[in-house]
Amino acid sequence: MSRATQKSYYWIGFRTGLPFLLVVMPFGMLFGVVATDAGFTSVQTMAFSSVVFAGAAQFTALQLMAEDAPFLIVVATALAVNLRMAMYSASLAMWLGRAPLWKRALIAYVNVDQSYAVSMNRFEDVPDLSLSQRIAFFFGAVTPVSPMWVVATGLGIWLGDTIPDWMALDFAVPICFLAIIAPMMRTLAHMVSAVVSIILALVFSGLPYNLGLLVAAAVAMIVGAQIELWMHRRAQA
Repeated sequence: MSRATQKSYYWIGFRTGLPFLLVVMPFGMLFGVVATDAGFTSVQTMAFSSVVFAGAAQFTALQLMAEDAPFLIVVATALAVNLRMAMYSASLAMWLGRAPLWKRALIAYVNVDQSYAVSMNRFEDVPDLSLSQRIAFFFGAVTPVSPMWVVATGLGIWLGDTIPDWMALDFAVPICFLAIIAPMMRTLAHMVSAVVSIILALVFSGLPYNLGLLVAAAVAMIVGAQIELWMHRRAQA
């Protein structure tokens, strides 16, 4: 495959991921503001976003740390929130699993909800793409998203309290996940899992240290897997 073809797929991915800047920027800025308000230094906050690199898990861990939750609870809850990344990796493996180890490691590090969503949609819609085209598309999709998460965190630290109240940055959190999840609700298992997780998260919202999220996520994954298994057996029958 020519470098021109790979480059074109990179830019297709870049254009596909570009609209997510509208939610990634305020999302990242919000974390920078909240983390510094919680007592984190600028270095700690930037390291948090650069190393952990997981918005929802970062907010969850930050809230628990502010509540003086036990260390193991903080780690377990953050891992549970970010457990979806393991599922993302497993589903991406069938499309990108033959890439060199260093590329797979880089993909695993920079992968976020937005890049996963648009990449999987592209790979499933155009299954005859070559491995090079898929990799180029993925890195194109992630380029306007992942680096800007860290940049936005820095802006949140820098601007801090100067951000006016009418710029309610927290709007970005639900919009971001709605934009990602809605197009992926393609099967009965997906929809039932989403409904189960919502209901259980509300039912167990009173549990301390956000443990309700752990319960809701675990049960929803089990229910979704069982429905997928049932649908597979039914199709075979």
